[in-house]
Amino acid sequence: MADNDGPDQYGVVLYYKYTPIPDVDQLFSFYDSNCNSLGLLGRVRLAPDGVNVTIGGKLSLLEKHIAAVKSNSLFEGTDFKLASCHHPLNDQVAKECGFTSLSIRVVKELVTFSPHPLLKSPEISNAGTHLSAVEFHSVLQSAGPLLEKENPSNHKNLVLLDARNLYETRIGKFQTPNVETLDPGIRQYSDLPTWIDDNSERFRGNCVLMYCTGGIRCEMASAYIRSKGAGFENVFQLFGGIQRYLEQFPDGGFFKGKNFVFDHRISVGSSDANIMGACLVCGSSFDDYSSRCRCNHCRMLVLVCDCCQKKDALYVCELCQKHGKGYGSIPLIENDESQVITQPIKLKTVPSDDTTLSPQIHSRHGPKPSRKLRILCLHGFRQNASGFKGRTASLVKKLKALLSLFLLMHPMKPNSKDLSSLSQQSPPPANCRKKFAWLVSPDFSGTSESNWKKADSQFDPLQYQQQTNGFDVSLAYLKMVFSQAGPFDGIMGFSQGAAMAAAVSARRGRPGGEMDFRFVILCSGFALNLPDSVRGSINCPSLHIFGNEQGNDRQIANQASRDLAASFEEGCSVIIEHDSGHIIPTRSPYIDEIRDFLHRFL
Repeated sequence: MADNDGPDQYGVVLYYKYTPIPDVDQLFSFYDSNCNSLGLLGRVRLAPDGVNVTIGGKLSLLEKHIAAVKSNSLFEGTDFKLASCHHPLNDQVAKECGFTSLSIRVVKELVTFSPHPLLKSPEISNAGTHLSAVEFHSVLQSAGPLLEKENPSNHKNLVLLDARNLYETRIGKFQTPNVETLDPGIRQYSDLPTWIDDNSERFRGNCVLMYCTGGIRCEMASAYIRSKGAGFENVFQLFGGIQRYLEQFPDGGFFKGKNFVFDHRISVGSSDANIMGACLVCGSSFDDYSSRCRCNHCRMLVLVCDCCQKKDALYVCELCQKHGKGYGSIPLIENDESQVITQPIKLKTVPSDDTTLSPQIHSRHGPKPSRKLRILCLHGFRQNASGFKGRTASLVKKLKALLSLFLLMHPMKPNSKDLSSLSQQSPPPANCRKKFAWLVSPDFSGTSESNWKKADSQFDPLQYQQQTNGFDVSLAYLKMVFSQAGPFDGIMGFSQGAAMAAAVSARRGRPGGEMDFRFVILCSGFALNLPDSVRGSINCPSLHIFGNEQGNDRQIANQASRDLAASFEEGCSVIIEHDSGHIIPTRSPYIDEIRDFLHRFL
């Protein structure tokens, strides 16, 4: 470790700048050359609307980097947060925080804030008014007169909004007498717009004061609140975030606890040694995330004190506990480079924190993502998971850097009469030849599999669209899967599995819904005739892959898949029509379009 008082003192610099970038490739070349020549490690994100940088190295070299950046007029007025610190505590912390390499990535947006990645984010030019740390403190101290003076006709109450994630707010937050503080309790930043939508009446007509770690998340969140129009104009944000506030008020001021940071320092505190956090297991005061303990289900960081940390221990965060998630096994087959799962086991975890980075690869286009998308797959009618594994093998091979597929076997055979032992079913062997189906009613009385053979016609609505008596049973089974094996980023369904996935996505976000996912992929799908189906009503990002009119899909008609796509809200869907029949195509240009869709969720 370098001497923190010597000429080789180590440090980090954080900064962001929203400004139109005329030539992203040229800026990429600058960062690549400058950071490598100075031996700086960390993360650089470039987008057409600006930059976001977190890098570390010798302080003297970081100062040279800042000087070089300042020479570019694009960065006029940028707030460079430079701090001295120790080297990363260990290799695990360094790797998770992206400080084992230099990662330079070109992205579409610095912060993807839209409720749907397919839709446009709010205009950053509409962001809330910046308040310095001193102004912010003054407003909290006087409970609002400064803002009331600025907007006397519109002022009602002062509302303080924390724009950070739950694991951040658990170790530190602003606490001010006579000011209502709102902690959304979200797992990730992309959950914030939905929370704002659900709580918009708490903002309407009030002065909204908001803060985050360094300021960048407030830029987009404040613009989103202001985009709601009349009654939402008075939005203010802490310039430079908590970091600048603690520099101005070393004793912490109104901020209690520690400020979580997305670099190897993990957290930064004030001179006040008060501990806000608590151990997830025993409840004792604790606020150290350096052990990097994570929830077994959602992979969110959790606080576990030294005494409660056990080898191979499994933890369930408070959000997962709230939604009834515990420990258990599900009959899944994992279709990626890992082993095929053929016995009930606790699923191995897949890193999912969006700040975790693998040793990075320089790339202007499509770098290796920091984690894979977890996608639950639903097989088609009279198929099974092991057979569907073969159907998706080419897709997995070509997209193995982006996704892991978890292929689910519905435990109901088309001629089965008993679902009482549904949750105790073991997964089938890898060479399973039995046929399974969704949407089969528990009181199905058919006596022969001939009842379920493929219809002579291309698309038989009686056999497909009206086969819905078993929907509630299938839905209950999927809820159990999400509870025991989730979370999943998305659901992919094929044929009847796509119809089931679409029906599930129609219930996404409803009160009391247990399944949370971000997108659906519907291959050769069709819409079910369910009582509450309304055209254009499904609010979920979706990718529709099906044969065109000349596509030779003899099972599902082109118009049936088109009708399913029309069930989703306008702007939510991407459609890929192909000429390859009743399959999932993986040749160009189709595989490139699938890849582009998935990249939006990384």
